[in-house]
Order: sequence, then C-alpha cells, then structure tokens
Amino acid sequence: MNRPEPIDDASLVATMRALGLGAKAAARELALASTGAKNAALTAAAVALRAATPVILAANEKDIDAAKARGVTGAFLDRLLLTETRIAATADGLGAIAQLPDPVGATMAAWDRPNGLQIERVRVPLGVIGIIYESRPNVTADAGALALKAGNACILRGGSESTHSSRAIHACLVEGLRAARLPQAAISLVPTTDRAAVGEMLKGLDGAIDVIVPRGGRSLVERVQTEARVPVFAHLEGICHVYVDKDADLARAVPLVVNAKMRRTGICGAAECLLVDASGSQTFLAPLVTALLDAGCEVRGDAATQSADARVKAAGADDYGKEFLDSIIAVKLVDGVDAAIAHIARYGSQHTDCIVTEDQDTADRFLRRVDSAIVLHNASTQFADGGEFGMGGEIGIATGKMHARGPVGVDQLTSFKYIVRGTGHVRPG
Repeated sequence: MNRPEPIDDASLVATMRALGLGAKAAARELALASTGAKNAALTAAAVALRAATPVILAANEKDIDAAKARGVTGAFLDRLLLTETRIAATADGLGAIAQLPDPVGATMAAWDRPNGLQIERVRVPLGVIGIIYESRPNVTADAGALALKAGNACILRGGSESTHSSRAIHACLVEGLRAARLPQAAISLVPTTDRAAVGEMLKGLDGAIDVIVPRGGRSLVERVQTEARVPVFAHLEGICHVYVDKDADLARAVPLVVNAKMRRTGICGAAECLLVDASGSQTFLAPLVTALLDAGCEVRGDAATQSADARVKAAGADDYGKEFLDSIIAVKLVDGVDAAIAHIARYGSQHTDCIVTEDQDTADRFLRRVDSAIVLHNASTQFADGGEFGMGGEIGIATGKMHARGPVGVDQLTSFKYIVRGTGHVRPG
C-alpha cells in the first residue's frame, strides 16, 4: 500500500521551501521563454509519454492494487485507472496544448488617450501555481502542460493513491523540459505523500506560490479554502443537473441523459440529478428512467418516479444536492422551467447544468437564469471539459466568480499588466 514516506518536520519544511525557491526561479525564466521552446518541451514530453507507456502502466498497476487492497469503490478505481488508450489521449492532449496560441504577451485591449498616451493591456503569467489533486494521475500531465504553456512554473502534489503513476508521468514531463533546455523546476512534483506537505503549500512557501488550484473531493477543497494564504481557483463539487422540458425531443433526450450520467460516472461533469417537467412526464419519465436502469444506473426518485419503474428506489432527503460520482442518479418531477431553475439554485453547485428542449424561448430563459459556470442546451454535461472547449485541456472547472470561471485553461492561467507609451508626458498639476 502507498504510505507517506517517513520524513521529519524540519526536513519536510526544508524540502518544500527548496521546491518553492526552484519554482520561483524557473517562473522568471519561463515568463520570457519563447513559444517555440515551450512547444518543443510539450512535444518532446508527448513523445516520452508514449514511449513510456509500459512503465506508466506498471506504475499504475501498483496504485490500482493498493487501492483495491483498501476496498475502494469502482468509481474511484475508474478515476485512478490508466490504460493504453487513456495514456495516448493524455499524450494527444499535450500535443493539442502545444498547438494553442501562446497567451503570454497577447494584447487584450489597446486604446489611445486624448493626450496622446498609448495604453495596452497584455497577458502575463501568474507566476508559480500550486496544484493539489487526488485520484486522477493524468492531471499531472494536464496541469503541468497548461501551466508551462501559459509561462508559469508549477508545483504538483498528487494524492498518495496515485503516487506511482504520477511519478512516472512527471518523469516524461521533465524529459520534455530537458529536451527544450528549460528549467526542470518548471514542473515540480512534491516528493513526499506526507499530508503536511499540503499544509506547507497552503502557507505559500514563503511567498513562492502565487495561486493554489485544488482538484479533488469536498474534504480537500474545503481544507484548501479554509487554510490557504494565497488565492484559490476551486470548485467544491460537481452537482450537475439535466432538466428535460415538456417540449423536449424524446429521441434526443434519452441518449443525452444516459450519456450525461453514465459515460464516466466519476468525473465532475457527470449528471447527478435528472429533473423532468411534470407536464411532459407521461411522455418522458418512464423512457428516461428505464434507459438509465437498463444502462446499469441506480435510480433514486420521488413518488412519481418510483411509479414509473418498480426498480426505482425512494430518494432520501440528502439525495438531491449530492455528488454521487457513481452509477447513481436522483430523479424528480418539477412544475416547468422556473421550478427547475429554483431546484438548481437550491441544490446545485454552480458547476454545470443542462436543459433539453426544442423551445428556444424556454432554453434561453434557462440559459440566462441558471447561475452556473457552464450551462448547456441539448448537450450532455459530460462536455464540461477544457479539451472539449478547444482549450487543449484544463486544470479544473472553477465555479467561483473571481478571475477564472469554468474550465481553467491557458488563458485563465494568466493575469495582465498595462503598458503605457508616451513621448515625455507629464501630468498637469
């Protein structure tokens, strides 16, 4: 089983501070690195990742065996599992990020003042990003690559359950940095699974870390939001809803709902609650519930939903507003779009919510009024992903409203500064 390596407090603090100093120095160099150098590092890392597939799979097998020994759930194992296909997709993601426009130095806006001053707002890197994540080892590659493309250094702290897999993937990223002659500290992996390392990151490593990104369960995110002394990009949970309106197309609604729930049940974009318009329940409820049950999903519903199929279990008081991350969904009838919006406002997490309808006015009402980072019309919630948005990948889905919201890609990993050009201007007294 994976256990924290023995390390005394003084050594841990020294190790983490050294990581911070190295990352800060690397960040200064990366801020000035050429687009070509960054892309070369990503391309070389993708090649290394493909070549190291057998090594990564062997490392992942150790993590999987340890997880099974602890008796973890199937959904957890799915998030942890790497396959040849998933490794290839991760490598493809590195290539896609390399193809993205370089955000650093891009002009966001420019204008001239009446006095002749020329002002530009241009993108600059954030600096050093601390990324704390659980379960999914592919985050090592996604996060490291996105931070690099945006000119940032990063310090990665994966969960103890994925430590072997993350180390194998990180080695490929370092190989890419070496090939491009960029500092290896640009993408650092915390070398210990000791939970105290997280505490040191949350303190900011003596000012080295500029922002923290947590990616994991409620307990991790709550700890980060409570203890962090630096800004945080975070979402608490992915409590995603699909609302099927009375004017939906049944042939479209059924496969969409099944996909939203069952394609990958352990990701934050998986639907956790299905809302069905009571006015269309005679048409939609039974086919939707039956399709979910036949796909292997446990359905927990209100009285009307239970009457649609004998296999439906009664929903408990806490099933609405719960992130199952498993083959379980809560179902409820609601009185139209406004009731659906009210339910989402009460039980949702402002992550991702969807309406299925052929009525454009109803769709527009839902899209305007649901205050979530991602709102979809006639599209599965499983599209809540930076790669699907054309961002090449994402560090996570941010549900806050400051700086970044929705998929956090390369643009969201930059800040900006103003460049002002004059010709000897002085401000009048």
